[in-house]
Amino acid sequence: MKIPLFLILIFISTFVNGQTDTSALFPGFDDRPRGAEGVRIAFYNVENLFDTEHDSLKFDQDFLPDGNHNWNNYRYWQKQNKLAKVISAIGGWEPPAIVGLCEVENKHVLINLVHNTSLNPTKYRIIHHESPDRRGIDVAMIYRPEKVEIIEEYPITLKFPFDTAGRTRDILYVKARILYSDTLILFFNHWPSRYGGQFNTEPKRIYVAKLLKKMTDSIYKANPCAKVLIMGDLNDHPSDKSLVEGMQIKSPEAYTRKGLIDLMIPYEKAGEGTHYYKGETGGSWNTLDHIIVSQSLLWDCSGAYVKDRKAWIFKPEFLLETNKDQIKVPYRTYIGMKYNGGYADHLPVYVDIFLKK
Repeated sequence: MKIPLFLILIFISTFVNGQTDTSALFPGFDDRPRGAEGVRIAFYNVENLFDTEHDSLKFDQDFLPDGNHNWNNYRYWQKQNKLAKVISAIGGWEPPAIVGLCEVENKHVLINLVHNTSLNPTKYRIIHHESPDRRGIDVAMIYRPEKVEIIEEYPITLKFPFDTAGRTRDILYVKARILYSDTLILFFNHWPSRYGGQFNTEPKRIYVAKLLKKMTDSIYKANPCAKVLIMGDLNDHPSDKSLVEGMQIKSPEAYTRKGLIDLMIPYEKAGEGTHYYKGETGGSWNTLDHIIVSQSLLWDCSGAYVKDRKAWIFKPEFLLETNKDQIKVPYRTYIGMKYNGGYADHLPVYVDIFLKK
């Protein structure tokens, strides 16, 4: 099969750019390989990774060559190669062992991402299930089999008793053994959006939060030292009702207390975030992408633990642009209907999990 010249040029350009020294991407970034001692796990809302083919079962018309976004093969491959660059850079000198993704249309776009970009040498494998989301966007995971062994995985479909017609993304459940040593239980999320108003949509996010809390409580009851990692775009801040009351999260300072610890709380307190929103009254950073861990990953259990009890927002300069207000914001693919040529409207988050010696 002949590959168009413009795709070859994009691939070469992205591969070369991806080889940049990552040691000075931003303060605190650790680019050293984790090797046999640990793994880096990331999550990234990739902002509408659609292919250019129409799926009659999905509302994907905006992302077609004749759609509102004039989505075409050139833009599609530009985005694929940009996302590959980000994923490689998150790892520093060693690719992330696990990357959770949301806003992907189907398995086909994931196959292109891991096999037909500069990620190909990493040999990522894919976990993906089609969800009932009306737009057709799903949650997925890619992983490196030399560091991660999958024990079981399945989607958790969300059905709201107060809105039986409502459809949203599944939660992706994965039970995996890292470094062929300790077991992690991962939940990858993309909670219902705030479209229609934060107040009107909040009950759905609270429902999902309580469901996750019930599931994790059941896991702890069976094994108090179970290692649980919840990641994703929750469309709520750490201080919102779904997190505080629904999941009963605690701050990293409370790492000796049993329960769920939201490692993103310090970022919200500092006015930092993963998504920038500009409303009628001005703009602000929002901490919508979360890394929530069980207390067992921070304290008093053998095996895997969170290095430095800290999560990170991946924020190199190449993922940012200066807006009209002279504020650095995520360099996104679209601004409204206008093609912007960037990466995504969210910044990735990541955490390092190491093994106690």
